[in-house]
Amino acid sequence: MANSNQADKRARQNVAHRARNVVYRTRFRTFQKRVVKAVQAKDQDQAKACYAAFVPIADATAGKGVIHPNKAARIKSRLNAMVKGMAAAKAK
Repeated sequence: MANSNQADKRARQNVAHRARNVVYRTRFRTFQKRVVKAVQAKDQDQAKACYAAFVPIADATAGKGVIHPNKAARIKSRLNAMVKGMAAAKAK
């Protein structure tokens, strides 16, 4: 229980912010999983399309402060390497 009006307001704001952040985090993870599933299915065109859709979502999530920008960059890099690895494996 909040002891002051300020603490009461912060508690209310935290609930709203937490609910909003869940939406961003869930969308981030969903699009990330779509890329991984396309790579695992060895569908290169689908993987490229999913990765292209994932990048702005990752940037927006990091921009909102839901995840750290370095985490977004790290995950984008790893997924990009997976997608490019498919092209290299296909070329061999």
